Amino acid sequence: MEELKFELFKLAAEGYCCSQIMLKLALDIEEKNNPDLIRVMNGLCNGIGGNQKTCGVLTGGIGIIGLYAGKGNTEEWTKDNFGTMVRAYMDWFEERFESTECLDLIGVYQFLDDKNQPYPVKCGDTLSESFGKVIEILQENGYLFGDRE
Repeated sequence: MEELKFELFKLAAEGYCCSQIMLKLALDIEEKNNPDLIRVMNGLCNGIGGNQKTCGVLTGGIGIIGLYAGKGNTEEWTKDNFGTMVRAYMDWFEERFESTECLDLIGVYQFLDDKNQPYPVKCGDTLSESFGKVIEILQENGYLFGDRE
């Protein structure tokens, strides 16, 4: 657990936001690199596009579920349990943190700088607990986390 918290701190210090951190953790465990995916997740930073609405930890977790059960090319289809896993994660998240809104969770109206440095530290416990929950949901649904091939 301490190793995960250190990694979270390191990624936040490198300027990644919560949605990016969630996906980066998953890819790092798989020993994969996908800068395009991490760039895409940047649009979900600061509560989707900076509006402090839906939390990036929530959207990042859904993104991880999508890595395992979502449609990725013409020849495949979304797995039958994708929606069930997404709903399970969303329900858990809202019950556990009493909101899905970034503003409610971090309690500030403005981020302190353009590099988004200060706020992810406030989200460390939310990130680590949520990352663990995503792994749990995937495993409960027959996925081996860290091995998508």
